Amino acid sequence: MTQSSVAASVDGQDWVLLNASPDLRQQLAATPALHPKGLRGSPVKAVVLTNGDVDHIAGLLTLREKTPFTLYATQATLDVLAANSVFAVLDASLVQKVAIGLNAPFSPLPGLTLTAHAVPGKVPLYLEDETPDLQMLGEQTIGLTLETSAARAEYIPGCADLPPALLARLTRADLLLFDGTVWQDDEMPRSGTGAKTGARMGHLSMQTSLARLGGLTNRRFFTHINNTNPALLPDTPARAAVQAAGWALAHDGLEITL
Repeated sequence: MTQSSVAASVDGQDWVLLNASPDLRQQLAATPALHPKGLRGSPVKAVVLTNGDVDHIAGLLTLREKTPFTLYATQATLDVLAANSVFAVLDASLVQKVAIGLNAPFSPLPGLTLTAHAVPGKVPLYLEDETPDLQMLGEQTIGLTLETSAARAEYIPGCADLPPALLARLTRADLLLFDGTVWQDDEMPRSGTGAKTGARMGHLSMQTSLARLGGLTNRRFFTHINNTNPALLPDTPARAAVQAAGWALAHDGLEITL
């Protein structure tokens, strides 16, 4: 129920974080496998960012405690961090920043290959102008393909549309973690919690995703779920529809082995 981050490992000893949420300290404390092994040691060897949203970068400030790790992001996202001097607390002598290219595999951990690919999205809220492009396709919003010798997963916590190339990619995954921010596009205006629709925030609704991804047969979970989403509540029509379609909801403490 906290904000969106995922930890991945090949051997259960060294880990890579996929995004660093504002709730990262709480998430690390609740996960024994990620606890420090010494006074200045950590199993977290790398962090990979999918965009510059506050939900995905604020937790970097929790990782400033003089412990080395490698930070991977597109150049567009690294530029966002560089433009805000608060991220200078990440000691450059300990935190290596590596620019990743689209469709160019890299290995943050031995035995694990990641590939960044563009998904439709927008720039972070704090960088918007008066008329933001809500379905930009480039370095500002990416999905991640994770591969080992045994399995393949897709992690896409933010996505504004499902073009044919992305649909084809998702069919090749053994596991999918996909944007489930809102159940219906006008959910926040309906609930009185905000004026923006899901599309205005750069997110597909679950209703749309269930319809567009109806042909998938892999293991699939919605992630990055807003607290207005009725699918979070048991015994609701939204939860029943998610389950009937063969999907599940990601939650704190969820462990998936591939």
